[in-house]
Amino acid sequence: MSYINFDKNQLVNLEYSLNKELLRSNRAGSYACTTILGCNTRKYHGLLVTPQPAIDGENHVLLSALDITIIQREAEFNLGIHKYPGGVYNPKGHKYFSDFTLEPIPKLTFRVGGVILSMELLLALDDERLLVRYVLEDAHSPTILKIRPYLAFRNVHKLTRANVFVERKYEKIEHGIKYRMYTGYSNLFMQFSKQPEYTHSPDWFYNIEYDQEQSRGYDYQEDLFVPGFFEVPIIKGEAIIFSVGTSERKTSVLKKLFTTEIKQRIPRDSFENNLINSAHQFIKRRDKKTEVIAGFPWFGRWGRDTFISLPGITLAIDDPKTCKAVLDTMSSELDGPLFPNVGHGNQAAYNSVDAPLWFFWALQQYAEYTKSKESTWKEYGRKLMMILKGYRDGTMFNIKMLENGLIYAGVQGKALTWMDAVVNGKPVTPRIGMPVEVNALWYNAIMFALEIAKLANAKSFINEWQPIADKFPEVFKETFWCKDRSYLADYVCGDYKDWTVRPNMVFATSLPYTPLHDKIRQLILERIQQELLTPRGLRSLTPKHPDYEGSYSGNQAERDIAYHQGTVWPWLLGHFAEGYLKVHGKSGLPLIKSLYEGFDSAIKEYCVGTIAEIYEGDPPHKAVGALSQAWSVGEILRMRRLIEKVEKSK
Repeated sequence: MSYINFDKNQLVNLEYSLNKELLRSNRAGSYACTTILGCNTRKYHGLLVTPQPAIDGENHVLLSALDITIIQREAEFNLGIHKYPGGVYNPKGHKYFSDFTLEPIPKLTFRVGGVILSMELLLALDDERLLVRYVLEDAHSPTILKIRPYLAFRNVHKLTRANVFVERKYEKIEHGIKYRMYTGYSNLFMQFSKQPEYTHSPDWFYNIEYDQEQSRGYDYQEDLFVPGFFEVPIIKGEAIIFSVGTSERKTSVLKKLFTTEIKQRIPRDSFENNLINSAHQFIKRRDKKTEVIAGFPWFGRWGRDTFISLPGITLAIDDPKTCKAVLDTMSSELDGPLFPNVGHGNQAAYNSVDAPLWFFWALQQYAEYTKSKESTWKEYGRKLMMILKGYRDGTMFNIKMLENGLIYAGVQGKALTWMDAVVNGKPVTPRIGMPVEVNALWYNAIMFALEIAKLANAKSFINEWQPIADKFPEVFKETFWCKDRSYLADYVCGDYKDWTVRPNMVFATSLPYTPLHDKIRQLILERIQQELLTPRGLRSLTPKHPDYEGSYSGNQAERDIAYHQGTVWPWLLGHFAEGYLKVHGKSGLPLIKSLYEGFDSAIKEYCVGTIAEIYEGDPPHKAVGALSQAWSVGEILRMRRLIEKVEKSK
């Protein structure tokens, strides 16, 4: 039995199965995402979603869905499923589902009377191509498969409506057709491993509904275009490959291509292997750049998320080569002391005070893993100095080092820390002043730079920065610590100290260099454990606070208000675990192992095989937000390595 599977009773229960989603991505930046039934419930769902450089460089849904119909003795049984207004599902293909497994790739099995048909979905690793293998497991009379492609050809963030601009002509190619809906798009090549009969009957299917978009307060109806349908005979035991891609392939190699691709997959036969597979999905290699997609299906590359997730999704799975490729790609885009937080080139936004400091941490993890500290200064020292000097002298968004060595950041109307939600033009948690995690990261950055500078005998740098480092711990403690409260202020601005209990103080316990001694770190962790720790991560705000939001629902504004006001973030567990194990050693293993192992059940919920971006603050901590998030997966993987390290210690 597959490690993750769903039986007929679960599949035919729409309330259950439509809330289980499936995601695959590839190195080319494409992805396939839908529910385990193949019924799309989001505008972001699609079986081939791929970047369109000629239009806007963003992801576009080309192939939205496939309807498969089994034909026997002129009777047709449509296995597809779409939702229409009035709660109508048509066709009702889910009633034919009998099994779903995930190993080694997603496989759906249908039973129609004496006919058993399996369908396996595979997204090519380096190619913008979906491969579908149909196998007729059993049949007692001649059988024909009718396959109808539903096309969208639109940006993932938008919906489409029937229009007169759609191209209605197609071109025949080997065992299939070449087609595109609009000028400027990639052509879509639809081909079979054996000759099909294609019937061209272009038509729109109107008002298909996406429940998830409706619940999120967005437009939720769209029209999809079907250019025609393919019919291909299939006999018992036969396998037919259907290829949908942005380039043509020789159909004689499609079966071999499918087999070759499947052999490259890591088995999803364990909790750990599902995490490893998920980690691979965030890496994008395109145009000689290696980048990290922050999350699926709606995030692109984010600077902060890249550095926070990078050690977990590369080093924790023994892939230092990819780690370095990402570090080099990102460091090539350094603008003064800042990294782009979102966007590229002229569209880049540099509104992240912590992203450059997380770069130090990611590089620190890489140097430690590869035992390359001596060469790190030579290769990256100039950029490290540029960042430190830029912060010290002052840069955009009023980011600057104060006379006491602490970092101040912030201007009205901007959210510069990771708590960056903005509603109606106003940050929900502006935190203008000296954020506690930024200053913990700042100290770690200085100390790491000094460590590798000493190995390189960079005396002028050492003489310049050692005095700042020496004074920092006492200043940090005086600024943020309160003995009576036994935890750190979340941020300080002038004489004002914000004593809201948030998780940002955890980094002062976890980073390789911390300005605090063991006892203070222990007390901080106790407070976090009492008020913020959940089985799915740390709450972003204590439930004791009047602004606490335990539910994450409603329209975008309502969700953004809750985003950092109680919502649970799995990625914070990595740093809680690291800080906790540093303080407690082996005696801390039972708690940290139980937290890690608890995600075994989480990967069987929401988007199967991966970990969500966020969870609700109130029990049962339902998964919400993006289906799969790089720093969620990365930090849970890094927890595993932290556990192993302590277990092996004397």
